[in-house]
Amino acid sequence: MDTSVEALRRIADKCKAGQPLDRQTADWLGTAIESFLKRQVDSIEAALGLEAGRGGMPWWRVDANRHRDAALRELAQRFYAEGTICARARDIERFTQRYAETAWRFDRDREEMPESYSGTAKEYVWRAFRSGATMPIGERQLRNILRED
Repeated sequence: MDTSVEALRRIADKCKAGQPLDRQTADWLGTAIESFLKRQVDSIEAALGLEAGRGGMPWWRVDANRHRDAALRELAQRFYAEGTICARARDIERFTQRYAETAWRFDRDREEMPESYSGTAKEYVWRAFRSGATMPIGERQLRNILRED
């Protein structure tokens, strides 16, 4: 699923920039659209390889979680590298909760991250919140995310 989402992002970027698609990407997109138009699949999501299995998470939630988790892992690596996973998760939970209660209400409508966050722990927390995945999250879930490192 990740490859389809990333391919679609690259296609969107190229289209917005007025750039042509490479042959392989154009073939993939054309084949997907054609299978949808010929009713060989039930939805455009299925044609593009984005359909969740029965009872599975929708592609957009999987993608948002992946981006959130990557930002949180990077936060942990850069700013919370010492201590046990439990201690790191607890500290990150406190930090994200504080951000949620203070700055996020001002930052949520921003398209761009505030420049003052660049290179700080707030950069990664802003990215996690901006991912569209559930935030803030609890210590237990944070431990699981950090273990995937």
